[in-house]
Amino acid sequence: MSNSKKFDINLIEDNGSWTAQITRRKTAKQTIVSKSQDGFASESDAQSWAEEQLKEFLQTIAARNKRR
Repeated sequence: MSNSKKFDINLIEDNGSWTAQITRRKTAKQTIVSKSQDGFASESDAQSWAEEQLKEFLQTIAARNKRR
């Protein structure tokens, strides 16, 4: 996973279904969900999706910052 303090992964179980969220720290007290997907059958599926999406998310942000 990333060493970034700004982005993190949250996994939530609801009635046997898993939701993966990529969260972003807006301020020290406030967190925003940047990307989310639900309907995963297992925690490992949700975890692998979230890690893959977080990696792509961080690459996109790095490329965007480099262009500026």
